[in-house]
Amino acid sequence: MPAIDVAGEFETIQRLLKPLAHPEWARGLADDVAALPSRPGHDLILTKDAIVEGVHFLPDDPLDTVAQKLLRVNLSDLAAKGAEPFGYLLACHWSERCGWPEREAFVAGLRRDQAIFDISLLGGDTVKTPGPASFSATLLGWAPSGAAVSRAGARPGDLVFVTGTIGDGWLGLQAAQATLSLEPERMDALEAAYRTPMPRVEFAPVVLGLATASADVSDGLLADAAHIAEASGVSLEIDLERLPLSAAAQAWFEGRVDPQAALELLASGGDDYEILLTVPAGAENALRREAERRHLRLTCVGRVAEGRGLSPRYLGQAITPTRTGWTHG
Repeated sequence: MPAIDVAGEFETIQRLLKPLAHPEWARGLADDVAALPSRPGHDLILTKDAIVEGVHFLPDDPLDTVAQKLLRVNLSDLAAKGAEPFGYLLACHWSERCGWPEREAFVAGLRRDQAIFDISLLGGDTVKTPGPASFSATLLGWAPSGAAVSRAGARPGDLVFVTGTIGDGWLGLQAAQATLSLEPERMDALEAAYRTPMPRVEFAPVVLGLATASADVSDGLLADAAHIAEASGVSLEIDLERLPLSAAAQAWFEGRVDPQAALELLASGGDDYEILLTVPAGAENALRREAERRHLRLTCVGRVAEGRGLSPRYLGQAITPTRTGWTHG
């Protein structure tokens, strides 16, 4: 049953969203635009992602975590480019289930992450829809002029690294749907990874300083490695046995009868929002030191070679996975 209705768009903006707005450049959300001054010596970096109920989040997911996930998937894109986040534009398509308490919960999630990541709302739009609910955000960030890292800079001889762990997003969706059977604390950890992934914003300066190419792991590690390979005109050799697993993912993995197939699933599931990056071999020690300073797990999962495309391997043998990641139609 839907919650009580609200007075309308302008009350939502005035009472809920205005307190999140940048105190100067958002114009109090009372105008049709925001006015953003330039930052000398920097490029404005923009990214936009949308999330849809039933596709990117479950119909019964709490809306505060939905709001956090919306910001975090975009912040992950900025981090992979080495950009410093600044603010965001927001579009809310409220469904019938999004009454006033649900909207309050959504805004509470935004407020929580604005404080964590030091960003502000700059403007946007709200509309009502018969469903499903969907939300989109355009994140803005800064990078020194011409320095934002792309997918296109990987060179033969580079090493391939990934932050954090891989597979928790895919397993977390199953945990949230109660189709997974693990100990309760493992299930809780996986659900949290799915609902509120942690973008590696603190690693962005390292990406900016050391990476030759990078992408965030949203579609799946194999799929995003393939994107880098294609953009750079090289081959990315990925060693599946090196895949970094969390304690929860390791517990799931240990129960599989086909280790290679299990690793393929983890490497193609997506929704991890870690950073996949290539660095010159000579920069490995510096990269590891920076990760250690930030208490961030970092794993070498492969290398860049001559050729073109994705080259996944398992125990030294080239393999052809049944899938590499998520694609939208």
